[in-house]
Amino acid sequence: MKNKRRNFLKAGAISAASIPLMGAFSNDQTSDGRYTAIDEACQLPVLRRDFFPDPVIIESCELLHYNGNYMVHVRSKDGAEGYCVGHNIRMPHLYPIQTMLVNPYFIGKDARNLDELIEGVTMFKNNYKYQGYTLWIPIATVEMAILDMLGRIAKKSMGELIGEIHNKEIAIYRANNNRGRSAEESIERIKKQQEETGAKAIKFKIGGRRNIPESPEGRTEKLIPLMRKNFGEGFTIYADCNGSYEAPEAIRIGKILEANNIDLFEQPVPTDYYEDWKQTADALNIPIASGGGEVSIRNFRWLIGNEAVQMVQQDIFYFGGMIRSMKVARMAATKGYVCTPHISGTGLGYIYMMQFVSAIPNAGPYHEFKGLSTEVPFECKTSSLIPEDGILHLPKGIGSGVEIDPEFIAKHKAVSS
Repeated sequence: MKNKRRNFLKAGAISAASIPLMGAFSNDQTSDGRYTAIDEACQLPVLRRDFFPDPVIIESCELLHYNGNYMVHVRSKDGAEGYCVGHNIRMPHLYPIQTMLVNPYFIGKDARNLDELIEGVTMFKNNYKYQGYTLWIPIATVEMAILDMLGRIAKKSMGELIGEIHNKEIAIYRANNNRGRSAEESIERIKKQQEETGAKAIKFKIGGRRNIPESPEGRTEKLIPLMRKNFGEGFTIYADCNGSYEAPEAIRIGKILEANNIDLFEQPVPTDYYEDWKQTADALNIPIASGGGEVSIRNFRWLIGNEAVQMVQQDIFYFGGMIRSMKVARMAATKGYVCTPHISGTGLGYIYMMQFVSAIPNAGPYHEFKGLSTEVPFECKTSSLIPEDGILHLPKGIGSGVEIDPEFIAKHKAVSS
């Protein structure tokens, strides 16, 4: 296990030198210099303005709704349009924030300034006071609608707008939500999901989530060795804890994972237990992954700078979109760490994930697949979006890479504040 972290990072990472930084790269990891390269990476612009010689003024920004589906629709003064299917689980609670505090800010703005707009909207009507899922999900939804629009103007994909294309084929892992089932039943369900897609990696759930007692009792300690026994030494296996433990128990469970050669320990402690993150990472050799619940760039800075994680998993919706997520991916790359974005919500979340992954050179070796969405009718002429031997093929179209059914869009009505 002593080389576990090094080998894991080597499998999916790039060298920090391949990320262009403003100023000299610093190898000083003392308290004075540990954040130098991280901060320089975070300050780099993300949107590739060179594709847009002329202003793209946003004329309208609306939230649309039909039968439980929410979309943001943006339109420029020149008639260009873009859509983003929102987080349909959260939006029923968040739509007043979307319509009153986020959408109005973008009207009249030049979409070429998207990096600055994502920062500026946090100060609009004191929005920074709502930071968390409440604010970042609405911002992400507008941002990705704007990227879809800009992609259609420049005839580029979302991925091309935020970086060079590094990943056209995306290897997947299958995850499960089998808490509450016996270890034996969990194994059978995990096998079935893996066989359906040919995935070469899987992720299984351990613990009880936060402070909820595990059920059945003792499931984790029984399941861990069964996972490796059933899938063999050559298979990549991730364990997802969802913040079930504090540091002492996380370390104890982590050592069981190490003894069974499990490849990754995701979110061993709750999101905001930062000292516990550090204590756990220092005590273990297994790579540690952040969870999808982190919403602060500043806190990612601390986790990366203090080597409390070796994989970042910012959620593209929860974290506020692709611009902010790219900043964290670049920050992680300065340490040689990988980025595997978290997927949440419904609709086209996995499409946005693929576009983001396509543009990050330090993408992790495997990315989550939850199945082909059937909630939003769309057409994709360049990819089946179905894994072939564990591989998803990136759509080659412009914007999001898919075309939402116009008749479905026409059924939506604007949501008033």
